[in-house]
Amino acid sequence: MIHSNTRSGYPISPSLSFRNVKEWDFVLTECARDKQGSLSYKLLQVKFICRTKLLTTLKRFFLLLTGALTLAACSAEKTAQADRATSIITAPPQVPLRPNPTYQTPPYASPSLRNPVSNLSSNFSPNAGVSFSSVRNNGNFIALTFDDGPHPRNTPRLLDMLRQRNIPATFYVIGKSVNLHPEITRRIVAEGHEIGNHTYNHPNLTKLSNASVRRELDTTREAIIRTTGVKPRTMRPPYGALRTSQRQMIHSEYGYPTILWDVDPLDWKRPGTAVVKSRILNGTKSGSIVLAHDLHSTTVDAMPTTLDALLAKGFRFVTVSQLLAMKGAPQQ
Repeated sequence: MIHSNTRSGYPISPSLSFRNVKEWDFVLTECARDKQGSLSYKLLQVKFICRTKLLTTLKRFFLLLTGALTLAACSAEKTAQADRATSIITAPPQVPLRPNPTYQTPPYASPSLRNPVSNLSSNFSPNAGVSFSSVRNNGNFIALTFDDGPHPRNTPRLLDMLRQRNIPATFYVIGKSVNLHPEITRRIVAEGHEIGNHTYNHPNLTKLSNASVRRELDTTREAIIRTTGVKPRTMRPPYGALRTSQRQMIHSEYGYPTILWDVDPLDWKRPGTAVVKSRILNGTKSGSIVLAHDLHSTTVDAMPTTLDALLAKGFRFVTVSQLLAMKGAPQQ
């Protein structure tokens, strides 16, 4: 049965289905362009039928291809799971580990000289003395000291330099800075350096009463012990200022000898790295206690070449306690 379109009068075959209005409008337009509308309609009918069958065939092909790929992927995954389930997991071979007592932590860089390893005692006699600025010895030993830290940037840099050269030092820390930077204080101790008491607020102790001096030392000692678990064994007064009676009192009550110095580069005036280096090299001799400040970046900047030059001169670095233990003891 043939139906006609109400707008054009062209017959519509029931076997030809248009999926939307746009396709039908396309047919009408093409028929209108040809005077032989019936012929055009028949040709278009064949065209649409062929196109529809082609699209249907392609759609079925792609559906079949997708299904086949999905089945193949599932089959491969099931095979892999079965292989994993049946595989035997073997432990890696055990490698025997033996301790190496001669091992040393490698340096960050490769300086030409390193301080020799020494197992010198740090147990100095309580009767060794009340105050020291140097300790004579026949082993070319010196003690390098740093005041007023720890500093959040300069002290870690300095610790790296010392570690590179295997140099132990003594840090006279301020209690307030210990509380501000406990991780750096712990690193100082962990890397083999010594910590000394340098008061809590860095006051001039000669202007304080004995009670105030005790309070400065007590709060700093507590901060150091709480942070590192280590008790300080020596003290250094800020500015080196301490009356004789105060030194006696501190030694009697705390067991602290007062540690001063015989080499002072006056780095707190920030004279420049070359001047700091020159003053330290010219003033250092066997038994010297060298003063410096890790508070100042220029001082830390001067340390690499200064340390290398001291090592080249044959000096051997020890902590203050190790230097004090040499007093009256036979040297090798």
